[in-house]
Amino acid sequence: MTPDPATVGREFSTAVVMFHDAVADRLGLSAVDHKALGVVMRDGPITASRLAAELRMKPSAVTGLVDRLVAAGYVGRTPDPTDRRRVLISAHAGRRPDLGAVFGRLGAAMAELAADYRPEELAVILDYLGRATTVMREQTARLHQE
Repeated sequence: MTPDPATVGREFSTAVVMFHDAVADRLGLSAVDHKALGVVMRDGPITASRLAAELRMKPSAVTGLVDRLVAAGYVGRTPDPTDRRRVLISAHAGRRPDLGAVFGRLGAAMAELAADYRPEELAVILDYLGRATTVMREQTARLHQE
């Protein structure tokens, strides 16, 4: 019997969320704080409004989130040199979490899993996951707009 795509998708989504929650816990953060730290590390220095837009959060919620990241020592606030009214959020270079081993193990396990499939099967799986990601992003945007 073929598994129901919605059920498998829900289980996969839960597994991904729980993995990132465990990573966040290792850092002493919430899952949302961990994802925000990832955005700051990837895109920073970044304004709070841009971080809010990236995370699809209200600016007031981002203020508390940044406060927690500052208190944990992962980021700092500095005045924007081009606009004194704005503040930039930057990751502290010396406090970047070392998650190489965690994500290295995940990457190796996923590569081992992918090796079980023929290239044409993997192409279909990757197409499905890419399109499912687009659907999830569209539905997330819709929820934020309602």
